[in-house]
Amino acid sequence: MSSPNATHPQLSTIFNKDEARVDWHDETLWWIRQKRDKAAWTIPEWEQLRETASAIKNNVLSNLHEYLLEFEEKAKENGIIVHWAADGKEHNEIIHSILKENKVSQIVKSKSMLTEECGLNEYLAKNNIDVVDTDLGERIVQLANEHPSHIVLPCIHWKKEEIGELFHQHLNTPKGNADPQFLTNAARIHLREKFLTRRIAITGVNFAVAETGEFVVCTNEGNADMGAHLADVHIACMGIEKIIPQRKHLSVFLRLLARSATGQPITTYSSHFKKPNTNQKLHVVLVDNGRTVQLGRESFRNSLKCIRCAACFNTCPVYRRSGGHSYHTAIAGPIGAILAPNLDMKKYADLPFASTLCGSCSNVCPVKIDIHNQLYQWRQEITKEGYSPKTKTAAMKVMAATLSKPGLFNIGGKMARWVIRYMPFVVNNRLNPWYKQRDLPAPPKQSFTEWYKKNRK
Repeated sequence: MSSPNATHPQLSTIFNKDEARVDWHDETLWWIRQKRDKAAWTIPEWEQLRETASAIKNNVLSNLHEYLLEFEEKAKENGIIVHWAADGKEHNEIIHSILKENKVSQIVKSKSMLTEECGLNEYLAKNNIDVVDTDLGERIVQLANEHPSHIVLPCIHWKKEEIGELFHQHLNTPKGNADPQFLTNAARIHLREKFLTRRIAITGVNFAVAETGEFVVCTNEGNADMGAHLADVHIACMGIEKIIPQRKHLSVFLRLLARSATGQPITTYSSHFKKPNTNQKLHVVLVDNGRTVQLGRESFRNSLKCIRCAACFNTCPVYRRSGGHSYHTAIAGPIGAILAPNLDMKKYADLPFASTLCGSCSNVCPVKIDIHNQLYQWRQEITKEGYSPKTKTAAMKVMAATLSKPGLFNIGGKMARWVIRYMPFVVNNRLNPWYKQRDLPAPPKQSFTEWYKKNRK
């Protein structure tokens, strides 16, 4: 187990010790990125869809209060019980109160990054409530006593052989059987009993429609539907930014979501919940948990447009080679590195620096969040507040002084080339973080400035 105060560099170093795992993690996520590109290129109006989705979300953020009240009014008219939670603690207490009211100590839950963000599973476990995650990837990491490393592919860091061993330990499958179809069927049998016997089901919310008071849950396994329809009580947990104004806007987001996430033309199940079934209760918990603070930060409010597709994860060279757990927060990757400092700037001060600022995340974002710009702005905020590492701050001051003085810059360049050529051990050692996982290039015979002066004519 890693230290609770471990930083991204420390945790990514642990992940990078297994080079084979890093390589296939990198390659698998890039393959999904390529699937996303192919799916996007099949739609001539792809960029228009992105622009429209971004405009809709801008409208939502400018009128969030009105849309939330409209949703609450319509949802109550539909027979939905609406709750408001200021933070994760209140969210968990509301869920617990509903369970106590119904005298339930065992529940099923589908994928919900909001409940991960609020630490719901841990909270309920402390109160003797048994929670079974029914998404296959979520169930795998739950059995392994881990958190998801990816918001769409929770166990992307696991190999099928390791899952086979995990299922052998917990589900009594034959030892050594790592056939994905067999393991999936074993999980289906294991979960079926949970669906049939548990009276309360929790789901997340992908989109909520202010106009109609309904919400939509998108899955590829149908587990959210199984839980919600078989249970006596369905509890849907929703971040307040998930609202959209009208039902017709769903078509824009549903066309973008699956293509951006996995390269599919559409999610297998896009389930609409508008009113409770007969003899069933339906609750919706609307959660703030720092979102209104982020809304008030002009430089960062656009991050609330996120539809949790994870396209930025799949394209990010840092995420792909450092693993999701290195981000030590519920939502990893580039978007998580923007959202987390809003909740606790000191605790997550390392995350905005876990980026090359290459801009690939912004290029693939279906709602056009300027992710790389916000990462750069968070670095400035964190440095101003004194939360950046002292060594990094000192190094940046040295670099600023060097780069601002051409003479000093030229002398420094010559010295560096001489050292790399004649005394490489000075930089090729473990004390230099850049040397880890890299081979430093051969020193050039001349600097670009020298080459340019010689060849400018």
